[in-house]
Amino acid sequence: FKQKTAYEISLGLVGSEMCIRDSYITVLVNMLSIDLIRKDPDYVKNALRLRGEENSLEEILDLDVRRRQGIAEGDDLRSQRNSVSKKIGELRGSGQDVPTGLVEDMRRVGDRISEIEQQVKTVELSIHEILMALPNLPRPDVPQGLDEESNIVVRHWGEVVESKFEVIPHWDLGEQLGIIDFERGVKLSGSRFYTLAGSGAKLERALIAWMLDLHSKEHGYREMMLPILVRRDIMEGSGNLPKFADNLYHDDEDDLWLVPTAEVPITNLHRDEILDYGALPKYYVAHTPCFRREKAAAGRDTRGIKRVHQFNKVEMYKFVTPETSDQELEQLLSNAEEVCQLLGLPYRILQLCTGDMSFPSAKSFDIEVWATGCKEWLEVSSCSNCTDFQARRANVRYRPEGSNRPDFVHTLNGSGLALPRVIIALLENYQQEDGTVIVPEVLRPYTGFSLITPELK
Repeated sequence: FKQKTAYEISLGLVGSEMCIRDSYITVLVNMLSIDLIRKDPDYVKNALRLRGEENSLEEILDLDVRRRQGIAEGDDLRSQRNSVSKKIGELRGSGQDVPTGLVEDMRRVGDRISEIEQQVKTVELSIHEILMALPNLPRPDVPQGLDEESNIVVRHWGEVVESKFEVIPHWDLGEQLGIIDFERGVKLSGSRFYTLAGSGAKLERALIAWMLDLHSKEHGYREMMLPILVRRDIMEGSGNLPKFADNLYHDDEDDLWLVPTAEVPITNLHRDEILDYGALPKYYVAHTPCFRREKAAAGRDTRGIKRVHQFNKVEMYKFVTPETSDQELEQLLSNAEEVCQLLGLPYRILQLCTGDMSFPSAKSFDIEVWATGCKEWLEVSSCSNCTDFQARRANVRYRPEGSNRPDFVHTLNGSGLALPRVIIALLENYQQEDGTVIVPEVLRPYTGFSLITPELK
């Protein structure tokens, strides 16, 4: 097969053998493409409505008709030109004169072909822009709803114990201990930045190293060190562009984007590749700083380090075969849960409803830990099955066993975990009456200390 680009695939220009799976139902669940929209626009429209997207499909369907009509007309004209060119060649070969009108006609046909090609290209770009703005379609077993009120609590782990003393929230405790400095963070970078010092900085470094070791040594992920500046098409491949440009940090001169999560570069590690069946599944884990403008969250959760512009996160990621992705999601969630369990943090699992999932996700679960000082549940991980949504955008395929025809992989991602809110929960849940904080036993080989006590600023 000729290697196809993600752009061609998004338009369904790869042939039905690459676009349609073994059953139509599979296509409906897993595939968002012009091919699907053409075949079942009502299904797509209803699925988008469940996600809170009231997109009209009339425009894209009209564009698709125009594109196909243009392609058909162009093919007819090329066939006509080839036939006449052959006739002209025969006339010249036999020494006969070629009618001047015939040559002029073919020149006009060539001009019309060029005109049609430009029109088709313009239409294809319009279709591509619309497709790039449409989110993934939810799995059938995802609860319906438009916001977090419709999320379902699946289960709890650990016991939320009422403290015998008044727990100091982390924004006060961190400053009292001398390990979190909000004032200097603002001085350096502005609002919603902070600095960690002494035991606070060592605690975060210890958490990162321990999480990476746990996932790589115990859970089978391959550790990666990744760029945190990526090209525009890399952001598009993961689904962050064009939809969320306003929430990303951008270097205008080089057109590079700061990653909001390691999910972005990992999604594109195998961009434009066809993987062997035996190479799957592939598991990756990486730590990166993450950068988010958080425009949509202005005025919400701004106290302390709950919602900031820069934070560290350990990310788990999977490339898998389509038939295994639901099982792989359960395992991914279990890997993230184990981090919370080993830290002794009470948590709950929420299955997100259709309207609260991330743009590329078809099915998601959040892990929220309890923070005693804030007295609230804080999200520390979101684990998602993105089916073939990201793989189609980044053109990541594999050869199914016993077949030479490439198919798209499924991608999954999950925080393993995000650091600021883990630190919040540790400072508040392991706080003692005198204001010191006990370090969980699993972290002590990494921190070198078992108790966080007040430090000089």
